[in-house]
Amino acid sequence: MIEEEQNEQAPEVEEAAPEEPAAEAGAEEQSAEVQEEAPAEEAAPEEAPAAEEPAGEEPPAEEPPAEEPPAAAAAPVAEQEPAEVVHPKEQRRRKRSAHTGETRPSRTAEERSAERAEARRARAAGRRRYRLRQREKSAAQPKSTVPQVEAKEHGPGRARVRQGVVVSAKPDKTITVRIDIARRHRTYKKIVRSSSTLHAHDEKNEAHEGDTVRVVESRPISRTKRWRLVEVLERAR
Repeated sequence: MIEEEQNEQAPEVEEAAPEEPAAEAGAEEQSAEVQEEAPAEEAAPEEAPAAEEPAGEEPPAEEPPAEEPPAAAAAPVAEQEPAEVVHPKEQRRRKRSAHTGETRPSRTAEERSAERAEARRARAAGRRRYRLRQREKSAAQPKSTVPQVEAKEHGPGRARVRQGVVVSAKPDKTITVRIDIARRHRTYKKIVRSSSTLHAHDEKNEAHEGDTVRVVESRPISRTKRWRLVEVLERAR
């Protein structure tokens, strides 16, 4: 009986034995899949450095932006600007404000006179330089061919001339002339008329009341006469 049971169990074992290779095959397939995944995972880290290599490289140096010119470059421009013109009174005020208040040592009369002489020499040298510059500037300028404008009426050596109406000729060799003046008001632009009288010397008593005459300024002839008759322009009607 024991042998029969062993015989019955033997085929079962034998039948179960063929299933082991299938299990082994499944295990091999799983191990193969794991091995395939492992190289893939291993390859990924290997490829990662390759992908990181370009990132590891230093990026090309960017060109630095154009730098602004330093302040030192702008200094010559500032130097070219005209120097500040200071009034002499302002110069003296600044000099006094900069004074520390310390008294100068006493000087002898000879030292003071020598200091004044030195200051006079410096001023004279400055005047000479200025005059020389003015001469050079006038010599460099081309001479204009435009005719010179006639001097004004009351310039040096030029007597004033007036035209008026004789209002009195009773005194001998003396006439009283009324000068009519019409000018526009500076603010209101209205024509303002005014008149003034003067005494003129008439050597030949040619002028009479109502005549239009021309008189010229002259040397003092009497206490009130500073004018002289030139000509009678129009006789009274």
